[in-house]
Amino acid sequence: SKASVPSASIAKGCLTPQRERTTHGTDASLSVAPLVAGDPGGGVRLLPMPVPPIDAALLRREAESYEARAVVEPARTRGLRLVLSLIDLTTLEGGDTTQYVRALCRWARAPGPGVGLPPVAAVCVYPVFVATARAALIGSPVRVASVAGAFPAGQSPIDVRAAEVAAAVSAGADEIDFVINRGVFLAGRRRQVREEIRVLCHAAGAATVKVILETGELGDADVIREACDLVLDAASSARGAMTDGAVFLKTSTGKIAIGATMPSTLVLIAAIRDHVRATGVRVGLKPAGGIRTPDQALAYLVMVRETLGESWLRPELLRFGASSLARSIVASITRSEVPS
Repeated sequence: SKASVPSASIAKGCLTPQRERTTHGTDASLSVAPLVAGDPGGGVRLLPMPVPPIDAALLRREAESYEARAVVEPARTRGLRLVLSLIDLTTLEGGDTTQYVRALCRWARAPGPGVGLPPVAAVCVYPVFVATARAALIGSPVRVASVAGAFPAGQSPIDVRAAEVAAAVSAGADEIDFVINRGVFLAGRRRQVREEIRVLCHAAGAATVKVILETGELGDADVIREACDLVLDAASSARGAMTDGAVFLKTSTGKIAIGATMPSTLVLIAAIRDHVRATGVRVGLKPAGGIRTPDQALAYLVMVRETLGESWLRPELLRFGASSLARSIVASITRSEVPS
């Protein structure tokens, strides 16, 4: 049976009640239908049906409605503890060392020692530090994530990118965060982008893949939505009978000025929603880059809960890409400064 989602529909054009938004007599939230088509990559391909363009003004207003929410105690502390358990604690700096990665992993296992807080979901590092993180996290539920595939630009030959993904998995990565090649995508070479995604998914094997769109570079909401649909089409083709949480849509690398925004994340949510309605398979969501304060994170949490539902509020389906956010949350919960 197909996964259930909340009754308020997320259309490609905007967020509206189901009864108000239709496309040629069909609910726009059902805009992606599972149709069998000729697919040189094998498997079943999802073909998008025509849907209206995204209404940017409505999208902004919807985002602002979540940004304006105030979460008060005791719900605030409960929400922050949940966010902490959904964080991919990330270090992706040129100055990273094995000593620093080990220290980060110790903190990831027990944030704010002595205050009984949950561990984070994963530690995300460069491929060269995967083995270090794997050893430091033995015996803990914290997963090892690695960026790979010529992060953050994706501007390398596909065989080089695939080899890096495979090497990270061999070193012990549970999860791979890889980028699409935005230059190729924006040049209109969609078939090439689709094939590259398929190759990288194959290289990742059984590891969870989080596909980074870099929404700040794609800009326009309709372009972001097209990229989402392309990713889900390619991943479904590469992975065959996809399981819940095997693939995530991720907003950003955190390496450019514009990271995750509420409007761009709503576009990803709409694509995920259409996919689950069409296939019954839940796709994960990872907003990343620019979410620095506890209140910002809570706004995203509320947005996901009210659009995708309670079932997404777990590490298997929702992550936050962050570095400083985790410490800010611990400081907020404990009402004291946390040493860096």
